[in-house]
Amino acid sequence: MSDIRHSLLRRDALSAAKEVLYHLDIYFSSQLQSTAVPIVDKGTLELVEEFIFHVPKERGVLPKRMSSLQELQLLEIMCSYFQEQSKDAVRQVIFSALFSPQGNKADDSRMAMLGKLVSMAVAVCRVPILECAALWLQRTHAIYCVRLAKVLVDDYCSLVPGSVQTLQQIFSASPRFCCQFITAVTALFDMSSDDLIPPNDLLEMVVTWIFDDPRLTLITFLNTPISANLPVGCLDLTPLVGLVRWCVKAPLAYKRNRKPALTNGHISKLSKEEKEEEGVGDRDLLYSKLHLSILQVLMMLQVHLTEKNLFGRLGLLVFDHMVQLVEELSRLVDELNPLNATKETELSLDRLAQALQVAVASGALLCTREDLRSLCSRLPHNNLLQLVLSGPVQQQPPHSAFQPGFYPHIHTPPLGYPARPTPPAHSQHPAHPPHPPHSALPAHPVQPFLPGMAFPYRPIR
Repeated sequence: MSDIRHSLLRRDALSAAKEVLYHLDIYFSSQLQSTAVPIVDKGTLELVEEFIFHVPKERGVLPKRMSSLQELQLLEIMCSYFQEQSKDAVRQVIFSALFSPQGNKADDSRMAMLGKLVSMAVAVCRVPILECAALWLQRTHAIYCVRLAKVLVDDYCSLVPGSVQTLQQIFSASPRFCCQFITAVTALFDMSSDDLIPPNDLLEMVVTWIFDDPRLTLITFLNTPISANLPVGCLDLTPLVGLVRWCVKAPLAYKRNRKPALTNGHISKLSKEEKEEEGVGDRDLLYSKLHLSILQVLMMLQVHLTEKNLFGRLGLLVFDHMVQLVEELSRLVDELNPLNATKETELSLDRLAQALQVAVASGALLCTREDLRSLCSRLPHNNLLQLVLSGPVQQQPPHSAFQPGFYPHIHTPPLGYPARPTPPAHSQHPAHPPHPPHSALPAHPVQPFLPGMAFPYRPIR
């Protein structure tokens, strides 16, 4: 390895980086022929960090920097390499060797280069890079995934108006990347402050993706061996928790965002931006569509969990995450109470009630009725939420056949109350003569809640 390094030291920055990439290809291609799990040794990592990310090996040595033009040329070389490499295993291991965080001072340069490479891959639709990035997002700590998501949001939703269309078009090219990207942006924009509310362009794009194909949110879950241990701190298998958080917190979060400031004890005049209500209705419709799609996905999960023999064993909505969501919602309600946010509070609680009911019924959320009662005890009274908490969810046994349209009864007696006694049997009455048949009524067309999507009941808007 020392001979390779001495040879690279005599080259210019771009030539040395190209040579390291060529070395990685030979090194890992050879390893994959003899072992299924290649080993990235320390010497190879040091070459990558010194000649691609320009972290000097010796102290006091000035790093060999590339110019902006050389950096662009290197990104094009990487794009071409990953596009032309026909072996997926080689692509994945080289991508991991280049961009997996090591917890050292090279990580900032590593993340900066990764953001530029993935942003370029989106712009020119390089599917192999997007697929590598999807696996990277699945295996890397959420802190770094959020950083990559922020770069893409800044590039395509903030800097250039209208550029979000470029990002939106990758939906058909790499659904796997889109699923992981949604998971990352919901972790980034958790609505905990006004700065962490998703931009309108990003919201519209995500809702369009999921509304067109709700199964998009399940791609990672359906294609991941659940028996494998995922790294600690990585993103969730699905973006469902983050999307439920968006739908539940949105009414109150946007209400907080429009909160007027106090000046000398008086409410100051609202700015022009705060006065503008144009687009609010469209945004509310987006969250309504998103809420509908999430309920549909939760109802699908019973089939998939049963097929994988995971019904009652794996909860894709982790109960601890729901505890955190309810705590955040409770703080929002307390914060906005003086502002008379009754309408927004009711909408948030209605959505929470529906999400909890369908998630528990479908096996996506594993908890008892007492857990739910304790969870929601601090929230204001809400009729729908109280109805959901009033009786046990009758989950379908995992070994039984799935019945389409199954939905648990919620009008059962509350826990601790005796059931209604069974009435005594009546004596058998003589059979009535058959009634004459009625003429058939004309069939009426089904009226779906939203155009093009039928649903068994109306979601809360």
